[in-house]
Amino acid sequence: MTTNTLSPAPALARPLVRGAVAMALVCALSPLVRASERAFTLEAIHQLENPLNSRRPGHCGELGPYQFREETWYKYTQESFYQALDRKTSDRIAVCHYDWIRGELARRGVAPSPYNIALAWNSGVGAVARGSAPAVARDYARRAANLVESFEHAGLADAR
Repeated sequence: MTTNTLSPAPALARPLVRGAVAMALVCALSPLVRASERAFTLEAIHQLENPLNSRRPGHCGELGPYQFREETWYKYTQESFYQALDRKTSDRIAVCHYDWIRGELARRGVAPSPYNIALAWNSGVGAVARGSAPAVARDYARRAANLVESFEHAGLADAR
């Protein structure tokens, strides 16, 4: 007669195992959630900044779907500033800028939520960290956060 050396987990350990599995799943999906949140936030910013993809410069010389200023553009690339009009190039730079903003907010102890990222996009990381963003920037960030939420709900509805 052989004895089974692999006995089932005791009843008390089962919730811990389930919790560990759930945590592993959350950790595995976390980059996907962050990627979709980034995509939704950037699309919200595009919708607020330049929804019609106008090729004309903004009142401060901003260009492209995200209305980059020249000094922001050159933080991430040596490509001509007029490449901001190219959607693929602009998307690539927008991801870099988003990631930088997200990291700076976290480094300064500010939650890198879609609202705070949009607020920093519009008024600067320093203004967000100091709590001194102007009302117009806070309104912009509220509209961006609302768009992100609607994109998330639409994405969940599409997934069903």
